[in-house]
This record gives sequence, C-alpha cells and structure tokens, in this order.
Amino acid sequence: MALTRTAGPASRPPAYYIRQRLWRNKPAMLGLAFIGLTAVVAILGYLFLPDSTPYANNSYVQLQKKAPGFSVTVLRVPATYFIPNANIFHKLLFGEEKNYTEYPIRGYVIQGETLSARPYEQNKALPQEDLKFTLTELSAHTENIKQLPEHVVYTKRFWLGTDNAGRDVLSRLLLGTRISLGIGLVAVLISVFVGIVIGAVAGYFGGWIDKLMQFLMTVVWSVPSIMLVISISLALNSKGIWVSFVAVGLTMWVDVARVVRGQFLSLKEKTYIEAVNVLGLPRYRIIMYHLLPNMTGPLIVIATANFASAILMEAGLSFLGLGVQPPAPSWGMMVSEGFQLIGTKAGIYLVMLPSILISLLVLSFNLLGNGLRDAYDPKIILADTRG
Repeated sequence: MALTRTAGPASRPPAYYIRQRLWRNKPAMLGLAFIGLTAVVAILGYLFLPDSTPYANNSYVQLQKKAPGFSVTVLRVPATYFIPNANIFHKLLFGEEKNYTEYPIRGYVIQGETLSARPYEQNKALPQEDLKFTLTELSAHTENIKQLPEHVVYTKRFWLGTDNAGRDVLSRLLLGTRISLGIGLVAVLISVFVGIVIGAVAGYFGGWIDKLMQFLMTVVWSVPSIMLVISISLALNSKGIWVSFVAVGLTMWVDVARVVRGQFLSLKEKTYIEAVNVLGLPRYRIIMYHLLPNMTGPLIVIATANFASAILMEAGLSFLGLGVQPPAPSWGMMVSEGFQLIGTKAGIYLVMLPSILISLLVLSFNLLGNGLRDAYDPKIILADTRG
C-alpha cells in the first residue's frame, strides 16, 4: 500500500514576514510615504519649482517679507545676451539661469513703440522713475509683436510669501529637502561604513585591539557632536555643503560600531563560525559572508535613526551659521532668518514653515525606524514562521 504525503503549509523566508509586518504597520508606512514624497521632490525639484534658478536664489528687492498668497504684476525683459537652455540633466542637478530680468510693476502703458511701466516701490517715500523699453527690446525672443504685452507682462504669485531677500519661500522650502535628505544619506553611509569597520575589527579580533577601539569610541562619544563638527570644519578649512555632510557623518559612527562589536562578540562563538574557522577560510570572508549578513536588521534600524539625527544636527548647525552656507536653501538657515524677523508677520511664517517640515521629516524617519525595529524582531519573526 503506497503512502501519500499531505501537503503542509508552504514555508516562506523570514524576509516575507518582515515585509508583511512592516506593511501592516500603518504609522511606519505613513512615514515611508512622506519620505518617498520628499525624495521625489528632492530629485525632481528644479523641474517644477516656481523659481528654478540655481539654489532658488532669484530675489526681488522690492518684494521683501511678503505674506503667503501675495501676487504682483511682473514685467519680463529679455537679457541683452542669450543664455542657451540647459539640458534636462543639468537643470535637474543645478537649475537653470534665466534669459530675462523681471521687474515688479504696478502698471504699464504702451505709447507708440515704447512701453512705460510704473515700478513697484518698496519705499513709497522714494518713488522711482518709470521703466521704459522699446518693443524691439522686449521682443528679442518673440516673433509676433502683437502678443508682446501678454508675453512679457504677467501676474506672479508667491504661494508661501517671500523671505527677507525677496526670494520665493515655496521654492526654497521644496529645494531644502535636497539638503536635508542629502546630508542624512551621506552621513548615514559614512557612519555605517566607519562603524562597521571599527566595530568588526574590535569584536572579531578582541584583545588589545578591542581595548584600543573601545577607547577610541569612548573618546568620540564623550565629545559633543557640535564640537566635533566645528573641529572637522576648521581642520578642512571650509564650511561648504560637502564638508558639513562629511563632518556630520564622522560624528555618528559610534552607535553603529558599538552594535557591530556586540554582535560580533556574540556570533563568533557560534558553532557555524567555529566550523568555518576549522575549514581555514580567510578572515575577511568570515566577516563579510558569515557575520555581517546576520546584522542587516539592526544596521537598518540604526541607519534610520541616524538619518533623523543627521537632519536635526544639520538644521541646528545651519541655524547657528556653522552648517550649509548661503545661498543654499537649508531649513535650519531659513529658521534662523525668520528668527531674526520674529517681531514681524513674515518672521512667523519663516520660522513655522521650515520647522514644520523638519519635524515631519524627522517624525517620519522615527516612525519608519520603529516599524523596522518591530519587523526585524527575531521573536516575532519566529512566531510568524511557526504560525
């Protein structure tokens, strides 16, 4: 009599249960969705920003500190020299210089071949002379002069107002996502790489090497992060964007190193590690292929937390003037500019808007980190696998 085997439930890899648990965690998925949205804005920002000039730095001196929703009539005058349009990749990365100059005006009149426009004065006690341009000058890049007024005169709206330099706040806020996500990504990559190297060396070799690495971790841990960033910036004699990225990354590797060291101390005593040692495998292969893959979960969780910490640190440094320098649009620097105008109506908006975005982005990373921590919990994964 032949025996038949009943088909049991198909076994699934642990990664399946990790994804399922993360998917069911609604706060974590909301955080991931917001992070994804900011990433899209950071990458494609220059393609749809109201101000697509480099660093969204096109300023209108006459339109300083305007409230959200402010609109004005603008006269667009072609430049005397022609700037070729940038290709899509150059615009995506660096923005695009404009082929014209814009003048805020209160009205215009066409008399014969001359267009006279009344400027929008910021200080009405010092009236300016009317702007006068010939139709030929205004039609430098227009074939049909009959469409000239519609082409060069239009209404410009600042949905979130302007800052103290007359720049569009919406454009700078959206472009600021590139700074925040960029510094978080670079800082996490640097901290993870340095932390893995130091933690792996300390945990695997032990002895005096472990004591030396622990001493290094303790020294770095005891120094305030902001002091380390200032020291690194002074050592590199620069306060540019990339120096800030690197400096923040070099102050956040201790957490990674401590976790990696502890995991190595535990895992290297396992039976399968003793087996590969007996087989005579090189140490780098043991570390790369048998130890590090077991730390994917903890490293992802730490990287997510470090991402949020790097965003906060960059905002704090920029607020103090030690991080990203003008004209780059940093949220921390925008808060600082608004703080200097805190007694005015515009100052309230300039402080609140970037502060809200910083809080939402940091909260999103924290929610995602909590979800990843629960999803990678080995006890829960084992329970799901058995169930």
